[in-house]
Amino acid sequence: MTTNNHEVIFAVVNAGYAEDAMDVARQHGAPGGTIISGRGISSEKESAFFGIAIHAEKEILMLVVEKDIRDNVLHALYKQMGMQQKAQGIFFCLPVTEVAGLSDPNDQNV
Repeated sequence: MTTNNHEVIFAVVNAGYAEDAMDVARQHGAPGGTIISGRGISSEKESAFFGIAIHAEKEILMLVVEKDIRDNVLHALYKQMGMQQKAQGIFFCLPVTEVAGLSDPNDQNV
């Protein structure tokens, strides 16, 4: 394991837009990510269709990136996939304390 030079970016977008968000992130140096399906919920009035509550389908793109590209990736995602766009994305990042699997497993310094 290596100590932290990385952060994880979470991109929560409308369903169908996570691949587009990944394309944007790749253009700014992100090597890859993981997509998780989900649905949005809120305590406010839910949309209903024939009495059935409708929850917006969401996708969450998780990207582990080096700290030095984090701001560029976040800014590009916000600009191209933000709330004013069809993806209606929300983006945030968290520090990563340790990372395993991003280097050569035969490296004795890991």
